[in-house]
Amino acid sequence: MAAPSLVPGLQLSFRGAAAAAISFAIAVALKLQFPIYAMIASVIVLDLSPAETRKLALRRIAGTAVGSVLGAVLAAALPHGIFTLGLGIFLSMFLTHVLGMKEAARVAGYLCAIVLLEHTADPWMYAMWRSIETLLGIGVALLISLVPRLLRHGEDA
Repeated sequence: MAAPSLVPGLQLSFRGAAAAAISFAIAVALKLQFPIYAMIASVIVLDLSPAETRKLALRRIAGTAVGSVLGAVLAAALPHGIFTLGLGIFLSMFLTHVLGMKEAARVAGYLCAIVLLEHTADPWMYAMWRSIETLLGIGVALLISLVPRLLRHGEDA
């Protein structure tokens, strides 16, 4: 049995590190409150296949909207706690599946959780800023996906 190639892992790791660093740097330069969310989002949405990252970008942007809106609605309507957090993650991930955007489920659940974890006096404003940071991360991952791969492997060669 041949040893597995390290090229795919190397490729994804390099792209993920670059997207995270660039997202974080841009968020800091823009003086966004929580640059870490831009960094995390860029890693979450990056796929091994650059074409897949590009193909799924709009769905993941829609997932951002689903997660942030649902998080703000639940934060305003229900008491803060583990039940509301679990319900929000479940509903946001399930809703993306129902809407035919299963690839957006992780982003929707992640963003809903962030909004629900921070029970601020103004959940809508909090959701808006977390969405902006998340969209920045998605945008950087999308830009990274446009950079041609330097190493080829298997069917990519």
